[in-house]
Amino acid sequence: MASQLSIAGFVWKNLWRRRVRTLLTLGGIGMAIGAFVGLVGFSRAFEQEWMRIYSSSGTDIAVIQQTFLNTSVDESAAEKLKALPVVALATPMIYNVMDLTTDVNALAYGWKADSYEFKSLQLLSGRTLRDGQAEVMVGDLLAGNLNKKVGETLEIQGTTFTVVAIYHGGSALEAGAVILPLDQIQKLSSLQGKVSTIHVRLRPAPAGEAPEAYLKRAQAQIEAALPGLRAVPAAERAGNNQFVRLAHASAWGTSSIALLIGILGIANTMAMSVFERTREIGILRALGWKRSQVVVLIQLEAVVLGLGGGVLGIGVGWLALSLLAALPETASIVSASFPLRLLPEALGISVLAGLAAGALPAWRAAQLSPVEALRHD
Repeated sequence: MASQLSIAGFVWKNLWRRRVRTLLTLGGIGMAIGAFVGLVGFSRAFEQEWMRIYSSSGTDIAVIQQTFLNTSVDESAAEKLKALPVVALATPMIYNVMDLTTDVNALAYGWKADSYEFKSLQLLSGRTLRDGQAEVMVGDLLAGNLNKKVGETLEIQGTTFTVVAIYHGGSALEAGAVILPLDQIQKLSSLQGKVSTIHVRLRPAPAGEAPEAYLKRAQAQIEAALPGLRAVPAAERAGNNQFVRLAHASAWGTSSIALLIGILGIANTMAMSVFERTREIGILRALGWKRSQVVVLIQLEAVVLGLGGGVLGIGVGWLALSLLAALPETASIVSASFPLRLLPEALGISVLAGLAAGALPAWRAAQLSPVEALRHD
């Protein structure tokens, strides 16, 4: 008799006898968690690609004024940086998004011909840029989409550029981009003498000085030499720019809407369950069940629904990421391997969703008077 009246036994019985409703609820929360896994997994992969831009070129610090695309940094600041004892190389550059055709826009980088960034690229054909020339290098992914080869032309914002190289980048964000001479992209954008950022490669840390301490010392020297500008470590810059923040915000925003719908689905299921079992809850209370036990019963059912939906959602999210990894447009950004750190987050969110959804129905169930519940028809 004790086992029949156990909380776990009631949870299983109540969910199983309304299996269609249970399955629909699991599907709803599963799709919500699947959206979270797929979208957040994609945004984090996007952040990793930005990190590869810095790691592949050996950039340690990005010197900026305020934001990622702010173009008010004076290009001449690069010469002041080169004079600092901690700086090995400094190169000014511009990031922008430009229309290449009526249907295709892409990241455009403006580099000087002597930029150390070129060493991180693999030239598949052609040569590197020359300053002052209407030339463009096209990443292999973008070149395939545009069907462009060395020697052909590409019109960018009304100006015709000659394709002088097809390259493979250290990051998919470079492989799907174009690189122009810095002075040419400044001319297109009417930003002569201004750049988005200056990338800095530091000299090796002196013996006995920890890399973290050396990096902080370098930041302090750079900011002292260039008042009004910020020296941001590459790792921090990769995860804190407008593109990445927008990707994260879009992922979390869309996931939050899906999760809200999933929570409402569980809440509706639990509210209907409490209403339909009013008499049953009254019997349990008459048999000596405490209000806290009724709350635990309803909340446990909601958590089981949330957790079950979370497991289902992880599978849905993995399928979504696998699909993105197979698509030509996103294959270079998204890995087919599942990001394991999303597992505890997804399961934790699904459990919290169940608890949140079951809170009100559990409270209402606990407030039922045994006498009134037994009279319920």
